[in-house]
Amino acid sequence: MRTDPTDNGGLFLGRRPGTAPVRYGAPPDAGSPARRTFDRAFAAGLLALMVVVTALVWAPLPMAAMWVASQVASSNVGLWIAVAFVLVIAFVFGALIVLRRIDGLWILARRAGGIDQRSGALGRVFTATTVVVVPAFAVWFLLLGGLQPTAGGL
Repeated sequence: MRTDPTDNGGLFLGRRPGTAPVRYGAPPDAGSPARRTFDRAFAAGLLALMVVVTALVWAPLPMAAMWVASQVASSNVGLWIAVAFVLVIAFVFGALIVLRRIDGLWILARRAGGIDQRSGALGRVFTATTVVVVPAFAVWFLLLGGLQPTAGGL
């Protein structure tokens, strides 16, 4: 028996309940060509939305969190740092939660469009967006306007 403690050194090793891999059934019945076209276009729109939200994670969301923190605690630097840190974490993890849900919808839309999609695109979208957005932000920051010399030195 698989759960016999003598088989595994006295430890009950195995998968936690409710964590089994997702098993997809057969692809849904094919709809009309117009419906499949709509579903594929909707999936493409969801993919574009994932790219936009992923790009927001790299600069606009952290900057928005720091702006909100500056409005809340502008006179106390220690409080500003604490509020900014909490808000950056909340904004970024909130965006990741939204991205995961969009990815699930993308899988469903692709399956409805007649494509046997079983895995999401979030990892690939995140990688591609990172490869494009982070160097672009670095160029802007270092060369175009983010990092300006000050009158006092550094």
